[in-house]
Amino acid sequence: MTGHVIATVSEAVCQQVLSRQDAFDAVEAVFAAMARGEARNFPVVREALAQGGPLYGFKSGYDARGQVLGLKSGGYFPGNDARGLTNHQSVVALFDPVTGRLTGLVGGNYLTAIRTAAASAVSIKHLARADAKVLGMVGAGHQAAFQLRAAAEQRAFERVVAWNHHPEMLPRLATVAADIGLPFQAVEREALCAEADVIITITSAFEPLLHADWIRPGTHLACMGTDTKGKQEVEAALLARASVFTDEVAQSTSIGEAQHAVAQGLITADAITPLGQVIIGAHRGRTSADAITLFDGTGVGLQDLATASVAMARAEAAGLAGGVSF
Repeated sequence: MTGHVIATVSEAVCQQVLSRQDAFDAVEAVFAAMARGEARNFPVVREALAQGGPLYGFKSGYDARGQVLGLKSGGYFPGNDARGLTNHQSVVALFDPVTGRLTGLVGGNYLTAIRTAAASAVSIKHLARADAKVLGMVGAGHQAAFQLRAAAEQRAFERVVAWNHHPEMLPRLATVAADIGLPFQAVEREALCAEADVIITITSAFEPLLHADWIRPGTHLACMGTDTKGKQEVEAALLARASVFTDEVAQSTSIGEAQHAVAQGLITADAITPLGQVIIGAHRGRTSADAITLFDGTGVGLQDLATASVAMARAEAAGLAGGVSF
């Protein structure tokens, strides 16, 4: 049997060929495909390598409509920032869904950041009030900058308020806000909730950072940091107050923000709506100006595969993809 050439797309090339709009379109489309039953994620493998240390795992899936099959291998390695590396390290492997042959290897670090930001941006487009003016950011790590840029493209925000456990990191986020022309103010958490119309949480917290009674009617929250058993960013009681949406219900109830509310009997899985149902018009989404909406963004493998597929196609078309004989 003859060998074949595997396309390789580096992190630098991914950044060159895949825009925020590309990622947004890919994620929105794959959420819709999931809702129509045309794409499905496979069970996640996610393991701690050491107590309080690195997390490593696999996310995979198959999009029959887009003819994309593959997996992302990687995880979260705390301490990498001090080494000059991104804490999240990953690579995406793409396979021919007909033959099973490996077709591409795509750097996953930039893709993870931009597809996670795209997911929250999709939730803002479909769930946030049209008149939202203040964006609240909880978290100021590497991912927060991507979140801020993507969110700002979905509503006519007039300013940004932010909080981070390590306030010395907030100036980096303030620079991003200034770059896109938004005033920025560091505030305490309760004040952030009192002012923000849209709140994005993007932390690695294992305890609630926001309390249910702090959240104003009409707020939209995109909770993007909880993707492992035990993690938590908001008080479980908040999910009982809110209309809850997610990328995938199975992940939301097992490793997402909803795991705590479900475990405490505050909500059931039936109360959680896949965001794709809103995108395809099968669910109305926000029901009133005063409703609190919450998107539990657990991060599904199909997001990675969708963005990696686009990046590989763009790289190959531009002559920027490498190749390895296999």
